[in-house]
Amino acid sequence: MIQLLRDWALVFSMAAGVSGYFLFASLPLGPEVHAAANRLVGVLQPALIFCMLFLTFCKVDPRKLRLRPWHGLLLLIQGGLFTALGLLLVVLPGSGMRVVLEGAMICLICPTATAAAVITRKLGGDINDITSYTILINLLTALLVPVLVPLVHPAPGISVGVSGALILSKVFPLLLLPLICALGIRRFLKPLHRRLEAMSGASFNLWVVALALAMAVTARSMVHSTYGWTTQVWLGAVSLICCVFQFAAGRRIGARWDETVTAGQALGQKNTVFAIWLGYTFFTPVTALAGGFYSVYHNVINSIQLYRHSHAAGGGNQK
Repeated sequence: MIQLLRDWALVFSMAAGVSGYFLFASLPLGPEVHAAANRLVGVLQPALIFCMLFLTFCKVDPRKLRLRPWHGLLLLIQGGLFTALGLLLVVLPGSGMRVVLEGAMICLICPTATAAAVITRKLGGDINDITSYTILINLLTALLVPVLVPLVHPAPGISVGVSGALILSKVFPLLLLPLICALGIRRFLKPLHRRLEAMSGASFNLWVVALALAMAVTARSMVHSTYGWTTQVWLGAVSLICCVFQFAAGRRIGARWDETVTAGQALGQKNTVFAIWLGYTFFTPVTALAGGFYSVYHNVINSIQLYRHSHAAGGGNQK
């Protein structure tokens, strides 16, 4: 039973998040309680993201971080497709597929998940290489999103420059501050760093909690969405296409350098909490569902991979 829970922890977490939302919504609680719960989740989600990134970076020796040829190819895929779709919407602002294309943009530019290093380690990949890519894609996302999103989806009453600066101020600290803190503790507080480094399962456990919260938020978005089911089905379809494409492309590219698992996780496993926040805050709010659907897809894929890896007989680990 314990092994079953470990193998399918991500699936159980998603189910717990969705069922937990409906259970909470069914309770006879006043609107002030629901408002307080929403505020609490709004604080917990970025805090969990920060902690997962921080613990992941604490386990990495900066001297072992290195650039790989496949890093550049994966960055080109994410940045190139995101930019191409964005420019298409700038040229065709009245497109009937706007919401669907915005959902695809979110799925493509979303940085590598904070738990990707954890899953990659469990699958036998290279934690240093995927951490290097996580830093690179975080930087690329922090640069591209403030430049392109205000052009694709202008905020009423806010100039492109102000909107870009607002996005930049929210994205940069969340993506880069954990790295700065981890490097500082490694340099100046070595005993504390050794204790944090020894917490091997903490990042994965935090991800299970964060995933449940993210799925609860997604369930709430679906229930309260003003868009019809057709739009939601299209968003589910485009996020599935993006998910399968990115896992497959990453694995195919990584195979050239014996980094199949590492490159596949780097491109396919996403920080979907960031995607949901990005869609709800700066795109058409319903596009946040694309991040929620992607969370389901990539975690189902990860659960299958973890199950197969843990029950593989005699095969060597694959980077």
